[in-house]
Amino acid sequence: MYLRNNTRSFKVKNLDFGGNDKVYIQSMTNTKTSDIINTIKQINELEKAGCEIIRVAIFDKADALAIKEIKKHINIPLVTDIHFDPELAILSILNGADKIRLNPGNITNKEKIEKIVELCKERNVPIRIGVNSGSLPRDLEKTKEGIVEAAKRHINILEKLNFKNICLSLKASDIDLAYESYKLASEIFPYPLHIGITESGTSFSGLIKSSIGISKILNLGIGNTIRVSLTDDPILEIKAAKEILKDLGIRKDIPNLISCPTCGRIQYNMIPIAKEIENYLSTINKNITVAVMGCAVNGPGEAKDADLGIAGGKGEAILFKKGKIIRKVSEKDIINELKKEIDLL
Repeated sequence: MYLRNNTRSFKVKNLDFGGNDKVYIQSMTNTKTSDIINTIKQINELEKAGCEIIRVAIFDKADALAIKEIKKHINIPLVTDIHFDPELAILSILNGADKIRLNPGNITNKEKIEKIVELCKERNVPIRIGVNSGSLPRDLEKTKEGIVEAAKRHINILEKLNFKNICLSLKASDIDLAYESYKLASEIFPYPLHIGITESGTSFSGLIKSSIGISKILNLGIGNTIRVSLTDDPILEIKAAKEILKDLGIRKDIPNLISCPTCGRIQYNMIPIAKEIENYLSTINKNITVAVMGCAVNGPGEAKDADLGIAGGKGEAILFKKGKIIRKVSEKDIINELKKEIDLL
């Protein structure tokens, strides 16, 4: 099996992709790509939230031409997503795409693929072969073998052209099918893997489904980048991806929030405070643990290992560090005081 740290490696813009233990977080814009102002705005918001690679849909020529201007105003690598029309892949490369994604199920013109590969070689642009269980070639069944065979056919075309800066995804909406497909692919191909559960659902059901599926796959020791696909604001995809990587112990630069589920002992309005602090922590890259606890009876004890925490009382809370009480804080000042202390950690 090719684990994430012994796959082939290459650059995606400034990122060392593959051949290491890094798992990059990515998402996809839901703006019309040719809407340059709003696309730039969304990309920069996603980067601030923790996105490290961004993908945009190329639906038409206007989208492909927009890449040149978008690239001037963003920092993270930009991947263009191409379906059906290889001319759009060519145009997006010429306009500065850092990586392209092709679906072997709907781009089959070998001469056009040769042109794409020639340009990718010239400009050091990697290719992601994106296989989806729902858009396989008609002669293949929706099984792990069928999905891997679809990838193999396209890989063979690229390898015959001496192109090996390849990333591979084998997505399915069925968790077990995705898991088995990725596992089989990692036993055959030496290429870095893009992990995800496609068409997983909304921010509720999709988050649960994606968390289960992506975690199972990552725990095999494979996967060099993940996208949590949700029918919602893509910011939620970044937050979910960070939580998955943090809880699996793959990323150490993501804060951890501890908060209790509340009970009848609670005497302050804890839930909005916990949510506000969770949002604040999502903008910080520190290996810290912050606790928002419901009461002073159990709070400091249960969260004694937290770097920082509060436990509520009636209209106030106690502030503690590593289980040691520091001071009392009025309820109206809790959020500001916690943010100040977080910044000092």
